[in-house]
Parts: sequence; structure tokens; C-alpha cells
Amino acid sequence: MTRVEFYVLPDTNPLGRLRAACQLAAKGWQHGLRVFVRCSDEAQASQLDELLWCFRDERFIPHELHADDPQAPVVIGLEQTPQAPQGLLVNLAPTLSPHIDQFSRIIEIVNQEPQLLTACRDNFRLYRRQGYDPQRVEL
Repeated sequence: MTRVEFYVLPDTNPLGRLRAACQLAAKGWQHGLRVFVRCSDEAQASQLDELLWCFRDERFIPHELHADDPQAPVVIGLEQTPQAPQGLLVNLAPTLSPHIDQFSRIIEIVNQEPQLLTACRDNFRLYRRQGYDPQRVEL
């Protein structure tokens, strides 16, 4: 069954969520997983794309926007269907992915911004209703 985790950040900084997404994408890729980072909109996807280019000085994280290469090791997208099943989904969007059954692991990144907290609490309950056992991880 798909493993679902909510990584909880201690602040409201939206850049912190993007940095955490970069770290998780790098770690997933280094462990041989295909990674799909689901953003909430095109602006966030572009910002994450830029951040991944300079995130690690010592190592490049091979990534592409879904429109440019949906087969890349790390794909940044929105609602697109992932091309590589059973990888890692890093969800930055406020809703559940319509493709959750195609991933072996899902990580939702939460910060203390009130609207996002509310959305993520709803998502936590939705995962439970669908039979998943989401776990909370404090960062």
C-alpha cells in the first residue's frame, strides 16, 4: 500500500516548502525513485524549477517541467498523469492528487500558514477515509 506522510514545517515561509521539496526530490532520486512534484500552479512550478537548478552546488538534480519531459527523473507538474508509476509524489498542491494510487510514497509538505493547515488537515482525513494510514513528521 502507498505510504503517506505529512512533513510539517515550523514556520509560514512558502520558500521553506519549496526547499523541502527540493531536498525530498534529491533524496528520492538518489534512492532510485522517480519523483513527481505536484505544484499548486504554474508560478510555483516555475519557481521550483529555478530553485532546483541552483539547489545543490555539488550535484545537479535532473529535473524537467512535465511539458518539457514527462520522463525526467524528477518531474515538476500540476494535474498531469505521471509517466513513471510507483515513484514518489511530493505534493505542494492544497488538494489530493487524482493519481495517488500510482505512487508508492506520497509526501505532503505542510507549513503553519492557516489556509494550508486547514487544507492539509482535510487531506489527512481524506487519506484516512480512502484506507491509507497517513503519518505526521515534524521537521
